[in-house]
Amino acid sequence: MKYIICKESINIIIISRKPLSMKNSRCQTHRKYHSFPNIQFEEQSLTSFSGLIILQRLFTVKDVKGNLRHCFSHLTRKRIFGQPVMVLLLIIHLWLGFRRIRDQRYYQNDPLVRRIAGVLSLPDVSTLSRTLKKADETSVEKLNKYSRTIVLDRLADLNLSRITNDFDGSVISTKGHVENSAIGFNKKKKGCRSYYPLYSTIAQTGQVLDVLHRPGNVHDSNGSIDFVKSSFSLIHQSSPHTQIETRMDSAFFSEKMVNALEDEHVEYTISVPFERLPELKQKIEKWKQWHSIDTDTFYFELNWKPQSWSEKKRFIFIKHRVKKQQKEALQLDLFIPFEYGYEFKVILTNKKTTVRNVLAYHNGRGSQEGIFSELKSQMHMDYIPFKKLIPNKIYMLSAIIAHNMTRELHILTEEKARHTEYKRPALWIFQKVETFRNLVKRAGRITWPKGQFTLTIAAKENMKNKIVSILDALKKAA
Repeated sequence: MKYIICKESINIIIISRKPLSMKNSRCQTHRKYHSFPNIQFEEQSLTSFSGLIILQRLFTVKDVKGNLRHCFSHLTRKRIFGQPVMVLLLIIHLWLGFRRIRDQRYYQNDPLVRRIAGVLSLPDVSTLSRTLKKADETSVEKLNKYSRTIVLDRLADLNLSRITNDFDGSVISTKGHVENSAIGFNKKKKGCRSYYPLYSTIAQTGQVLDVLHRPGNVHDSNGSIDFVKSSFSLIHQSSPHTQIETRMDSAFFSEKMVNALEDEHVEYTISVPFERLPELKQKIEKWKQWHSIDTDTFYFELNWKPQSWSEKKRFIFIKHRVKKQQKEALQLDLFIPFEYGYEFKVILTNKKTTVRNVLAYHNGRGSQEGIFSELKSQMHMDYIPFKKLIPNKIYMLSAIIAHNMTRELHILTEEKARHTEYKRPALWIFQKVETFRNLVKRAGRITWPKGQFTLTIAAKENMKNKIVSILDALKKAA
């Protein structure tokens, strides 16, 4: 089968081997070997990542190399490799599943990696570090803008009636003294220095729209209002007729934030912090008539305002029946019935729909944690490789671009699995990055029969069909 990739003609041959039958006789299983083989040595172009041909096709469709060159075009001093090549190598590095920068030694001589990066040899770690240190804040902003463009173009193509833009922070820890890091609230690694970036994510596509880089000792709401308004402005520009909605936790609860959201005509739900409003406890204790949502969940709602606020808003009070934790010693031979209690929460919203739908919508913000989990476990965004701030920002943006590109690959090659639901789950059931890596990590051989570049991939029938179907879908999207 013939494909055109990067203006070159490439033949892709996929070798399929028929698996052995599970039932074999003894003579079919055992055999005596006595002869010793003749040994010959020859130079061959072998690759451990033949499935990277998928990534090369995706880079061509999205013109990744051209966009990266534009991000660093203002830097006057030209280097042998240059920052665009380094960022491209970081994206490939993370896509292959490697964490530390020094892990590039595992594919240092891989011909297909060098070919996709457009170099004859890969730089060493010190060269990569020195080159990224020469970048500046303008480079970071351009790279962040390119990352945003990937998501905004996808939203414009989807032409959705509603876009759910969620906001939350996530801690990135380090054991060393890294520029602009600080000791702050760190639930998992107490006392460690960290960054605490604020992320803007899109629920429908599972992508990261924007990021605000911050040290680890700031509150979740630090700089959030301007960042939130900037994200909404970007969505309005790309999808002007779309209704924007957002979900926030209690750290964003303030009258300034609510006014900013209403000025932007955004539908919102915000968790209300009990510790800042003691009067909420009194209202819950004195309220007698609770309405049921289901057998374990009850509610009432009020048009109410805190004392310092100027206008009344819609507050929904929720109580949910849960099992109490058994902390005393248990005798396993006796039947001990469960004791039940209630968990309470309050939601501030301007949505006009029913309480059941508001609660389902607000609870759906847990999907954002899945995005952070994917970024940290698969794209290693929780790793801080450099001592300087600018290279660390570029590394984090490279992880975000790699994640967004993975989502793009799935969107371009698969059909939608869902329509808009109350919880606002992603419209596609996204596969884990590890699933795509199983396609990438295939042994292959590069040859030039009659001067034509040919990649031979060792794969079984199901793997062959998957690779061919993805390449066909990307070819149609080009």
